[in-house]
Amino acid sequence: MTIPGKIAIMGGGSWATALAKLTLNNADSILWYMRRDDRIADFKQTGHNPVYLSDVAFDTSRIHFSSDINEIAEAADTLILVTPSPYMKAHLKKLDTDISGKFVVTAIKGIVPDENMIVTEYLQTFYHVPESQLAVIGGPCHAEEVALERLSYLTVGCNDLERAHALANALNSTKLKTIVSPDVRGIEYSAVLKNVYAIAAGICHGMKSGDNFQAMLVSNALNEMNRFLRAVSPCEHRNISDSVYLGDLLVTAYSRFSRNHNFGSMIGRGYSVNAAKMEMEMIAEGYYGTKCIYEINERYHVNMPILQCVYDILYKKVLPRHAIENIYDTFL
Repeated sequence: MTIPGKIAIMGGGSWATALAKLTLNNADSILWYMRRDDRIADFKQTGHNPVYLSDVAFDTSRIHFSSDINEIAEAADTLILVTPSPYMKAHLKKLDTDISGKFVVTAIKGIVPDENMIVTEYLQTFYHVPESQLAVIGGPCHAEEVALERLSYLTVGCNDLERAHALANALNSTKLKTIVSPDVRGIEYSAVLKNVYAIAAGICHGMKSGDNFQAMLVSNALNEMNRFLRAVSPCEHRNISDSVYLGDLLVTAYSRFSRNHNFGSMIGRGYSVNAAKMEMEMIAEGYYGTKCIYEINERYHVNMPILQCVYDILYKKVLPRHAIENIYDTFL
């Protein structure tokens, strides 16, 4: 099989739509799994995703849509998973096709709930996909800016760098630049953590804590991320200042497109956690990621005061003002 071969997009949200647009820049056609037949019908009729990034036009004659996950998985060489992490298990449970011989790429910035596993670890354990055939797509990149054709950057992580370069070339364009890395686990964990820290930044923004405090929060979040990554996945070649770590943290913590920042901002302005969840049109992955990382860290005991702060607010109903005050003296 030539990598990436026939590419399938597995998911129908904004990031899936952006990645579909990118892959179609370099491919004659793609496969696209969407759960709902009515959304597929609307997409074919209008040439746009009816719900997400609906301003982005597609030549649907170059797309084979299906709501049958097995049909798409059987026909594809490369599967790009882009469903929200809380729903990934439910989608994959419908999978009868053996995907152990496929090149499987996760663009899911979350941890598999209940299992408390990063997605590549889950795919290795339950679907027997070899580590060399697993890759991850990291930021810093917002789907909305890809749709607006603003210059963006992605990092493709795979321990087989030849495969990483092949996938990177399939995504590259004049408006999208790619970087490759062998640090798959580090990229996955940092993608979860930056969502947690974006919620913290959003809470502080909603509380009008000011730019000085925000700068201290984010710089200390990066140090906290680094401590955690060193504990759970040591990597001598990792530089925490690289764009896939620091850059992704910055864009997620500050951008108006960041759903995690916006979720936190609502809580900082006085919304209850449940009210903020109901108000969100899209899932704030950091809500689930906070609990997963907190439980994983019970094994490692890394000093993570910002994670503890967000966990206390989201899951222990501690008032944001009190939880934020508890981290004042932890900053360096």
